[in-house]
Amino acid sequence: MSVLDVSIPDLGNFADVPVIDVLVAVGDEVQLETPLITLETDKASMDVPSPAAGRIAELLVSKGAKVSKGTVIARIEEAATAPLTQATIPGRSPNAPQSAPAVQAAPIVPAAIVAPVTVPVVKLPAADRHAQLLVLGAGPGGYTAAFRAADLGQKVVLVERWPVLGGVCLNVGCIPSKTLLHAAKVIDDAAAMAAHGVIFVLPKIDLSKLRGWKSAVVKKLTNGLRLLAKQRKVEVLQGTGRFAGPQLVEIEHDGRKQRVSFEQCIIATGSAAVRLPGFPDDPRIMDSTDALELPDVPQRLLVIGGGIIGLEMACVYSALGARVSVVELAKQLMPGCDVDLVRPLEKRIKARYEQVLIGVKVTGIEARSAGLVVSFEGSGAPVPQTYDRVLVAVGRVPNGQLL
Repeated sequence: MSVLDVSIPDLGNFADVPVIDVLVAVGDEVQLETPLITLETDKASMDVPSPAAGRIAELLVSKGAKVSKGTVIARIEEAATAPLTQATIPGRSPNAPQSAPAVQAAPIVPAAIVAPVTVPVVKLPAADRHAQLLVLGAGPGGYTAAFRAADLGQKVVLVERWPVLGGVCLNVGCIPSKTLLHAAKVIDDAAAMAAHGVIFVLPKIDLSKLRGWKSAVVKKLTNGLRLLAKQRKVEVLQGTGRFAGPQLVEIEHDGRKQRVSFEQCIIATGSAAVRLPGFPDDPRIMDSTDALELPDVPQRLLVIGGGIIGLEMACVYSALGARVSVVELAKQLMPGCDVDLVRPLEKRIKARYEQVLIGVKVTGIEARSAGLVVSFEGSGAPVPQTYDRVLVAVGRVPNGQLL
């Protein structure tokens, strides 16, 4: 019985990666590709699978340890395999009389193996390639599903319409917004210290450098996902997928089409920002993706929608120097959240923002050279106001219907 050292594979540019979980113990029986430990690199996690079947003889890492390429994490006693003979068949005595010497020495195959077996045949449609698992959408739902399936031995194809992995969350949502919110917090914390005798000069905002920093944070994480997909041999296809049959998806990119057949499919196509009808087509009317690009810092900004996304962007632009107003149709900010939690937030931002309008509806926007003239209705609605930019953040709709 041979002992096999299991070491960490190539992790690209990553080193000293933390072990966040050890999935086996000494003495455990493992199969080929059984996950042994889980590593975490920035946003994504990955399992290190067993390279052979056998028994865990020794574990050389524990939870919290840090590993790099080549680090030996375990030793496995590989399982021995041998052909079945007369002497190794259970219940057969090796000293029993034999009918012929030739039969004595020949390997015996159990009858269950050679008996005819009827296997149902599923006829798959004609396609350019085939996947055991096809995943549509490479956001946090899609790429984690694809990586886990690959770890379990599936042949996985991951389809994403954009040239990078990570979906809305990583590219134009959670990660860039939290990056800018960190900058806003630093500005606010510095200003708050004036009340305690530590007075900083007003910050000078370099939007180009701020955008570059945000983009660098996003790029580091998307590059990490691309590396993890490559390590797992997940095939990534860029394009927009649509079902062409029960087990067939047609993927289009740059005018070219290809077909992928599959045995199973996961739909993880994410969402898109809601667009309100009747508003003019004007670049000064933004959605959350536009706002994260920081086109400029307007003198007056109206945020339509007092939910999480709208208030995050309001916080960022307020810290950068814009006079921000928020309008929410519902009877409270962050509809659905406990009112006792919202009340202190509302009190805080009312003291900082130009206006916070609750239970008020935007009835129209007129685009003029001097700005965007916005009309309101509802209890406490102001007269029409002129803003330099308007952010529409009234929610998101799923992309699944596009398939």
